[in-house]
Amino acid sequence: MTRIDDVARLAGVSTATVSRALRGLPTVSQTTRERVLEAAAKLGYIASPSASRLAGGKTRAVAVVVPRITPWFFSTVVEAAEERLHRAGYDLLLFNLGGSEHARQRLLYTSTLHKRVDALMLVATPLAERDFAAVIGLALPGVTVSAGTPVPGWPSVRIDDVRTAQAATEYLLSLGHRRIAHISGDPSDELAISTHLDRRQGYQQRLRAHGVDPDPALDIEATFTIAGGTRATAELLRRGEPPTAIFAASDEMAMGAIAALRSAGLRVPQDVSVIGVDDHDVSGVVGLTTVAQPAADQGRIAAETLLGPLRGNVNGYGDRSVVLPTKLVVRDSTAPPRAH
Repeated sequence: MTRIDDVARLAGVSTATVSRALRGLPTVSQTTRERVLEAAAKLGYIASPSASRLAGGKTRAVAVVVPRITPWFFSTVVEAAEERLHRAGYDLLLFNLGGSEHARQRLLYTSTLHKRVDALMLVATPLAERDFAAVIGLALPGVTVSAGTPVPGWPSVRIDDVRTAQAATEYLLSLGHRRIAHISGDPSDELAISTHLDRRQGYQQRLRAHGVDPDPALDIEATFTIAGGTRATAELLRRGEPPTAIFAASDEMAMGAIAALRSAGLRVPQDVSVIGVDDHDVSGVVGLTTVAQPAADQGRIAAETLLGPLRGNVNGYGDRSVVLPTKLVVRDSTAPPRAH
């Protein structure tokens, strides 16, 4: 099998020159280009896109790191980012950590990313302070998305999770609910991020603002999944009198809560109201009231942020935060409490 080295040897040039000549770049003289093309034709060599990119010092690929790929938010961000990067001529190289701290450490402290990508996007990926040197040492433009750890010198794209939770809780309070339960993230998760802490903070702040003391018995921790919401709600019901409303920190958890309530013979919203966060693709189908966050916009904006320095334009790139708005979407899963 003919390799680029064989063409370079026959043409009497470097492999980088062969790559530039075959790509038609203007930095190669016409004489040299003709010599390279003649050698390639004689040897029957066809350049692979990846080999040409590496020879030119650029991979035209962007690494996107997610804690898990199955949750709706992560898959939506990745899909939107990939669409924008592809239009710009870049490939997306996905690294799914699968919820494993070991996978995160391997990614940061081995040569996994070395010479494979031109930029890095961390989606809701937690970092310790000791990790900053490893990330910055990659010498790549980067961006963080959602509630991952901010990296010094990198821009971020996110929503305000505290205000998002305040909006959800405030709406339930406005309906007359006072016994409001909260289902949040699981801190025992190896890759737990600050989202669950911020949303719990917003929930508790609005309760206190209305003279309601947060009840620890109504605050259940679970994974951000339908199964997590189902288990958390079942536990909530085992603790005694059901709440009149549940604020779930994600739509998937809220869907699990609805399933558990119905299994227990409780009606939604007549007996218990449920509200989530996200505006998941099927939230409208199941009639779930939610605080919608622009997940796809976060992916697109993060990709656009990286394309600037990748094209040599660093204007506007740096340690800045883009905070996107959220919006309350009222559907059929919430109503005033019966006593109200």
